[in-house]
Amino acid sequence: MSSAAAEYISTINSKTIVGDGLYGRGSRQRLMNLDVPDAAIVTMEKSRQVPIGIEWTSPRDGVVLERNAIEGMRAQPGAVLFRIADHALVWAVIDVAERDLGALATGQPATVKARGFPGREFAGQINVIYPEISKETRTARLRIELTNPDLVLLHGMYVDADIDTGSAAPVLAIPESAVMDTGRRQAVFVDRGQGRFEPREVKLGQRGGGYVEVRDGLAEGEPVVVAANFLIDAESNLKAALQSFSDAGAKP
Repeated sequence: MSSAAAEYISTINSKTIVGDGLYGRGSRQRLMNLDVPDAAIVTMEKSRQVPIGIEWTSPRDGVVLERNAIEGMRAQPGAVLFRIADHALVWAVIDVAERDLGALATGQPATVKARGFPGREFAGQINVIYPEISKETRTARLRIELTNPDLVLLHGMYVDADIDTGSAAPVLAIPESAVMDTGRRQAVFVDRGQGRFEPREVKLGQRGGGYVEVRDGLAEGEPVVVAANFLIDAESNLKAALQSFSDAGAKP
């Protein structure tokens, strides 16, 4: 950098003799390629002297995370002298279940809640859905970009996210507690009256607010069991087992 500055000062001083400004512009461009601040170049042009030191400003405001530079040290090309993070804009990396990926897309709004600030919400949107699934947890990762004007969100915080995947169109929905999920099948008990219940396999859609969308298997207005459905299931299994014993005993 000092060599480039000396070359530029030399061309400036000899410009009136040589009468050719092209070489001078090339020397100035070399300083610009080295990212020498414009203010420092202007100072050289006015003083016609090579500066002993150059004031270097950070390209952005932020917090110094790492400082490797000390006074008098020799820095090699490409060396990291400082790491500065601008926390006015942060990323929240969220793990989502594999089964929910079909309802997610970039640009969807999201609300993030930090566990360190209960009752406070931070608005953002999905910017990236990473193209991989964790083999251990069967989850995918997505990135939500958030504004952080008062810098309360810090790197490494645990957060929870609510992602708005719904639409304005009405859908048939039931409480999540009504669904019996075996992992491969989802079923509900339909109340047929007079103490009779019909197990019904259903196909589910989006979830939110304690409710789940029913895409197939139920009709609007059909009553379903929303509590103690596992007891009903256990009782029906017991009756089926007793009936099989009775049928076996009745055979000769």
